Parts: sequence; C-alpha cells; structure tokens
Amino acid sequence: MRQCTLCHKGSRMGGARKLLRGHYNPVNWTRKYPNLQYAKVEGRRTLICTNCMKTIAKKGAAKAAK
Repeated sequence: MRQCTLCHKGSRMGGARKLLRGHYNPVNWTRKYPNLQYAKVEGRRTLICTNCMKTIAKKGAAKAAK
C-alpha cells in the first residue's frame, strides 16, 4: 500500500450523494490518495506526503533562524 513513511497517511474511501429531483441518488465510492512525493529524509529517498514536507521545511527554517 502506498503511504507516507513518516505519518503513515494512506488512501481513504469517500462517497457522495447527489440530489436529483427531490431524491438522493447513491453514487459509487471513490478512493482518495494522498499527495506522495519522493524526498530525502535522513539521507534516504522515501515517499512522504506534502504535509510532512511542509512541516520538515518549517522545522528547517526554524533551526536556521536560531
């Protein structure tokens, strides 16, 4: 399963209901995938999500400011 190696975020199932002329029409479920990118973490090339990339960049900027 493709998931983030840091936070273990994986795919999720989501469904929707469309309102058609006063009646709800159940629509098939769809799978939503996280935005995974390859990045170097601790010298290794790993798949991480963009939220983890953002927090790593923030921590790196905070360390550089000190």
